Amino acid sequence: MDDVVVLTVVSSRSEADLLVGLLRSGGLWAAVSADDAGGQEPQLQLQGVRVLVAASDEAPARQLLAATATPDEDPDVPGDPERSPHR
Repeated sequence: MDDVVVLTVVSSRSEADLLVGLLRSGGLWAAVSADDAGGQEPQLQLQGVRVLVAASDEAPARQLLAATATPDEDPDVPGDPERSPHR
């Protein structure tokens, strides 16, 4: 498998799971990475929950997220973990 990259960092495992489902439904490999003891310690999610994709899927994944962003969302934030408010 390709190298894995962080697509975005979100505030909860639930939000990350939704994004992973969206990406997988688009035929992309995606996974959740969180330091929250497998969801048993949600308070540890305060540092954010990472959505991972294969490096080769990064561009299509960003396009998919941008295409599904609502008008009041900033499509650049989910696509750039450096600018994420939850980083």
